[in-house]
Amino acid sequence: MPAAHRSTARTSADALRLDHQLCFALYSSSLAMTKLYKPLLEPLGLTYPQYLAMLALWEDDGLTVSELGERLFLDSGTVTPLLKRLESAGLVQRERDAQDERRVLVHLTDAGRALRRQATAVPGCVLDASQCSVDEVLALTREIQSLRNRLQKALSAPAG
Repeated sequence: MPAAHRSTARTSADALRLDHQLCFALYSSSLAMTKLYKPLLEPLGLTYPQYLAMLALWEDDGLTVSELGERLFLDSGTVTPLLKRLESAGLVQRERDAQDERRVLVHLTDAGRALRRQATAVPGCVLDASQCSVDEVLALTREIQSLRNRLQKALSAPAG
C-alpha cells in the first residue's frame, strides 16, 4: 500500500468498516435511488434501465446500439434485450444503417417522443426526495462522474 494511503488509514480494523467503504456508500445509494425511481417510472411503463436508455435517446435520437451501450456503460448483451423490450412497447425502432449494415440505429417512435413529456416531472420528484438544492445535486453529480472517469481510467491502465 503506498505511503499516502497508509497515512490516511487509522487502523486496519477501521479500514475494513462497512460504513467507511466508498463502494458501499455508492452501492447502497444506488439501491435507494433505484427504489425511489420505481413508483415514478411505473406510470410511464419503464424500468430504471429503460428510463436511462430513453433519456439518452431523448437527448440524441438515432444512436447506434454500440453508442447507446457506451453512453450507458453497458455491454451489447445487456443493451440488446433492453432495446427489444422498448421496441415491443412501441417506444423505439431499430434498423440497420443503410451505409453500414453492421451498425444498428435506434430511433424513437412517435410514442417514444411523446413519453418524454410525461417524464418531465420525474427529475423534480427525485430532487425533492434528495432534499438537496439544484446546485448541490449538480456538484454531487460532477464529483461522482469524475470518480467514475478516474476509476475507468484505472481499469484501462496497464497493470504495473
